[in-house]
Amino acid sequence: MTTSHPSSESSTLRTAAILVGVIAIAYLAREILIPFAFAITLTLILAPAAAWLRKMRIGRVPAVLLVMTVAIAVAGGISLVIFNQLVEVANELPKYRENVHDKMESIRVPAGGALGRAARSMRQLADELANPQPAPTGVPAVRGDQRNGLSPDGNPVPVTVVERPVNELQYMRDLVQPALAPLGVLGMVLIFTVFMLIAQHDLRNRLFRLAGVERLSLMTEALDDATHRVSRYLVMQLLVNASFGTLSGAGLYFIGLPYAALWGTVAGILRIVPYVGAPVAALLPFMLSLAVFDHWIGPLLVLLLFAALELITSNAVEPWLYGVHTGISSLALLLSAVFWATLWGPAGLILSTPLTVCVVVLGQHLPQLSFLNVLFGDQPVLGEEAQIYQRLLAMDDQEARFVALQYLKDHSLTQLYDSVIIPALTMAEQDRHKGAIEPGRKEFLYLSIREILAELAEDTENPAQAKKNRRNQEPPERPLDANPSVRVFCLPSCDEADEITAAMLAQLLEHAGHVALSFPLEDAMLHTVEMVRPEEKDVFCISALPPYAFAGAKTLSQQLQVRFPHTKVVVGVWGFNGDPEKALRRFETPTPDKLVTSLAGAVQFVAETAASANTASVL
Repeated sequence: MTTSHPSSESSTLRTAAILVGVIAIAYLAREILIPFAFAITLTLILAPAAAWLRKMRIGRVPAVLLVMTVAIAVAGGISLVIFNQLVEVANELPKYRENVHDKMESIRVPAGGALGRAARSMRQLADELANPQPAPTGVPAVRGDQRNGLSPDGNPVPVTVVERPVNELQYMRDLVQPALAPLGVLGMVLIFTVFMLIAQHDLRNRLFRLAGVERLSLMTEALDDATHRVSRYLVMQLLVNASFGTLSGAGLYFIGLPYAALWGTVAGILRIVPYVGAPVAALLPFMLSLAVFDHWIGPLLVLLLFAALELITSNAVEPWLYGVHTGISSLALLLSAVFWATLWGPAGLILSTPLTVCVVVLGQHLPQLSFLNVLFGDQPVLGEEAQIYQRLLAMDDQEARFVALQYLKDHSLTQLYDSVIIPALTMAEQDRHKGAIEPGRKEFLYLSIREILAELAEDTENPAQAKKNRRNQEPPERPLDANPSVRVFCLPSCDEADEITAAMLAQLLEHAGHVALSFPLEDAMLHTVEMVRPEEKDVFCISALPPYAFAGAKTLSQQLQVRFPHTKVVVGVWGFNGDPEKALRRFETPTPDKLVTSLAGAVQFVAETAASANTASVL
């Protein structure tokens, strides 16, 4: 019978309602929140410089004002230099009218369609550049013979609408009005930044007080984590964009494009805007190359240069660098850019990564928002055991094998079996007992795991030694405590999963230098065991996999101890989290000699038994 959990459902609905409310507020209050977000980012950039000045015994307010003055002066100086360079480029463009006109004329496209209309528009633009028309300077006089609307040749006179000349005040208003909104946003950003730098500690304490004193440790950790990640991202972005601008400027210089340093600087600045800045940065030097070069090789080289740099930077450098230093997956970076651009426009596109870093940090430190870390974080949300089990359920044994081999690069074969394969088998057994796995998928899963074990049958833990042994046709070296005369019989408890784990144990024992025999699950298994005549120094290892492990293991243990009372019996309940000593009490007399919960523990017990047998034989 399935029971509902009203508290859990209400908590989920409350969290969803809060998220919707936050998104709505972020959209409706974007005129204030966008400058505030830019101010926070600028504060993170300038705070280290202000802190350094304070260490030099400069007051807080003078230090902040000095840092802001230097920052504004540097930004203004760079903007002025770029503006002057762009004006020089615009003044020199008329020199290259013929090149532009020739290139437009050389374009051969169909007359109809959108492409044809675009080509005609480009040719008209080139003609206007080549033959500029003087603007009308006044109202033409109307001759007597034109008052009737006819020209001297009797044709209608074209009517030209000429606006009235504007005065100086109107001209200044029209010139300044488009820049008022950006200047207002810039002023808000600077004001917010100054106040946050001055009152940085006070704002932090107020934030802690709002969160509650009982959450002081949590909020401190979250704030430090977010600040550290955003700061590292900004530093990484500065380095990447500076490198992109330097390389593009150097490439344009070798191509022979004028003002290469200008275009490199512009490219580095425009790349602050993700996914859009680089194409815009490439468009400007490409258009200049159309005018400068009298052939198509130069423009093509410009396009190839920017395309190669952007492909390498965006597909190789940035996903690795930003993902490592921000904790956000590459796909999440793209999705967050689309989301914030939709919400806040170009400003959201620029701020998408810092804002998403803060969201991921909230998901890491607040259990109610943990799904945000799952969605956007770069940490694996499924363990290797779950990945293998899911892939085998999807009948994709190739990827399951790939996950196992990847795990083996940093771990031993014993760790792979104990930490990955056995938990995957346990999950399969749990679903099988619930009836949640189809027979066909179950058979495919068991068969695939057997094939993986067969591929790992060689000495995976020491591949160099195994290769040497195969080359020299020598048997593998045995450890000093191994006793070839001590045999280990690995017996499954009650089902196919136990049979697979028994084969895994036998494989690990053989790698350790012991003689191990794995028996298949069948009705006459005990009769087969009798045929090999177990001796007193031999060891029985019963393999049992939860969830129903103890019942079959107890029955088989009693049968073995009745038939072979002098042979040691070890019961392996793989993945059991309880106390092995207390678990032994579940077995009736006679109890097994040992209960282990991992393959590593079983191998260790066999090694100790073999060492005791060696000592007894020497004595």
